[in-house]
Amino acid sequence: MDTLYYLIQNTLPVAIPLLLVALGGMFSERSGVINIALEGIMLFGAFFGCLCVFFIQDTAINAQLMLLIGMIIAAVGGFIYSMLLSIAAVNLKADQTISGTALNMLIPAIILLFSKMFFNSDGITTDVNFYIKKVPVLGDIPVIGKMLFQNTYITVYIGIVALIISTIVFYKTKFGLRLRACGEHPHAADSVGINVYFMRHAGVGISGILGGTGGFFYAVGVMNGNANGHTGVAGFGFLALAVMIFGQWKPIKIMFAALFFAFLRTIAYSVSLIPFLSALNINSTFYKMLPYIATMVVLAFTSKRSRAPKAEGIPYDKGLR
Repeated sequence: MDTLYYLIQNTLPVAIPLLLVALGGMFSERSGVINIALEGIMLFGAFFGCLCVFFIQDTAINAQLMLLIGMIIAAVGGFIYSMLLSIAAVNLKADQTISGTALNMLIPAIILLFSKMFFNSDGITTDVNFYIKKVPVLGDIPVIGKMLFQNTYITVYIGIVALIISTIVFYKTKFGLRLRACGEHPHAADSVGINVYFMRHAGVGISGILGGTGGFFYAVGVMNGNANGHTGVAGFGFLALAVMIFGQWKPIKIMFAALFFAFLRTIAYSVSLIPFLSALNINSTFYKMLPYIATMVVLAFTSKRSRAPKAEGIPYDKGLR
């Protein structure tokens, strides 16, 4: 039973960054803009969130409040960086895939240069530990308390709230309906007075906010409890794209896809704790390949049934009908 608790406690902090970034990609692509730049947005948000924590870590601010401040900075950073893609894709009508790829290649080089210049390292490492040993009261609940409210991070609960809000916004608001319309039939949406350009900017902006937050949560929840802003996020941005496609651009399915991939990654790093896998004596490197192999297999079998938004990747021209 302890092994099960361990796997769940370590799966959730990994699943949350994937979930948030994939939800961000969903908002962007449902508005009609392909967001390949999620990896770069994650890294940009993670770096500035960690930079913020680095500067305030010696103050009297509580660690969890510090995390929230870093999260806000990361979200703002992700939003600003995503606007580069938005302007290129919406205003300049540039190729969205190439623009996103360029943004992914740009930010690691900038962060590496900045880190070498000011910190003489590959990134930023803080001394603040955001790990929560036990949530008061809730952590004492039998089974559920040990499973969900012990040995965890506040990022898990923030991620769940973000999923609920995203689902409500996506399906229960005018904004969500208009966003989906712009990704399916932008000219029809424009004909009833919806500003397609604004909605696409908004979709990409939301993806930036969620992507930057997800990047910071990756630095906190996956990098041993400290905020670590390095020159890479281990391909999580691209894995989030796979999660989004596997989840069919729908919030709840994206959640299950994120949990699936996060669980595989957790198993890969917990082989020695699972007697059955440990007895196989297989090199741990093969287990670490599992999430990415699963990504390729899942996409190969689901690609034919995937239904992307019809106007995704097509620059909107008001003069064309």
